[in-house]
Parts: sequence; C-alpha cells; structure tokens
Amino acid sequence: MNLQQYFPVLLFIAVGTLIGFALLAAGSLIGPNKPDAQKLSPYECGFEAFGDARMMFDVRYYLVAILFILFDLEIAFLFPWAIANNAVGLVGFVTVMIFLVVLTVGFIYEWKKGALDWE
Repeated sequence: MNLQQYFPVLLFIAVGTLIGFALLAAGSLIGPNKPDAQKLSPYECGFEAFGDARMMFDVRYYLVAILFILFDLEIAFLFPWAIANNAVGLVGFVTVMIFLVVLTVGFIYEWKKGALDWE
C-alpha cells in the first residue's frame, strides 16, 4: 500500500485542525471579556431559575428523535439508487424494493405500537 496517496488528506486535516485551534485561541485572547452582574445573572425565559436543571424528560422525545434520524438516513440511501437506476438494472430495483418493504414494515410496526402518538 502506498501511503503517499494519503498525504494530501492528512495535510488537509492537520491544517484544518491547526486553523481551528488558532482561531479559538485568538478569539479567547483578543475578544472582550467584561462580565457584569447583568451578564452573569441566570436566564431562563426571563424568570429566575427554578427547579432542577436535571429534570427527567419523557422517553418519547428521544424516541421521536431516533425515529426521525433512522428514517431520514434510510431515505437518504434512495438518492444514489435513483441516480444510478439505469446502471443497476433489475437486481438493483429488486434490492431497493426489498429495502422499501422493510422500511414500510418498520413504519407500520412503530405506528401500531403507538410510538408516533403524541399525548
């Protein structure tokens, strides 16, 4: 394996990281930092903070977020297939149809389990 092929990629990563840290350092050194009582006061919708910041959230928030990411990524897999539809032929078409059937079965399962109901 020829590692010289990867040198531009490693150089790009190194330069990007260096520039990122340089900009963060410059911002913290040069930027104004004059805190006063108004800036340091607690803020929560115009009210003083109340309750515990570590309150428990309903699991449905996380479930909806995970389902959104899951279906969003699965739909993103359809774009390359749509572009290369002529090149993949019948085998590609059948594969995508199986993929869509699995996606639809998963969606129906979530619907029947009530994961999409918001009370």
